[in-house]
Amino acid sequence: MTAVAHTSFVIERDFLASPARVFRGWSELALKQRWTDCHSDLAGRTHTLDFRPGGSETVTMRFPQGGTCVVRFHYFDIVPDRRIVYGYAMELDGRAGSVSLVTVEFAPTPAGTRMVFTEQAALLEEGQDLAERIEGTREGFDRLARELEPAPARP
Repeated sequence: MTAVAHTSFVIERDFLASPARVFRGWSELALKQRWTDCHSDLAGRTHTLDFRPGGSETVTMRFPQGGTCVVRFHYFDIVPDRRIVYGYAMELDGRAGSVSLVTVEFAPTPAGTRMVFTEQAALLEEGQDLAERIEGTREGFDRLARELEPAPARP
């Protein structure tokens, strides 16, 4: 039997966009797909989103070398433009990999929005790399920032 590794991490990120705009990055399927799509070489991907308290989200990724990753989300609390609380479970080839509770908070700043992302995770599979999980989350937020950047002014 493998021991469960419990961990948590916090990522704070400033965006040059209003809380409403940053929140939309989480609530609108097309936008969320663009910034969460971290594997450009997938053999297939499906993504559904029912963004409401009690709603769910499912992402299924099939890798070209074989194997499938399924991530299932459940939304517990949503306060538009202020807070999202959800849980998610990740499966790799039908085996439970991890289970997490996440809180995302949005606060206005003079330049836009401060987002605070807090994840509490139970890593169920031996060999999971917390540093890799944190880096992948940060990379996703970099893609979100690019999605939210204002369009360049036209001459």
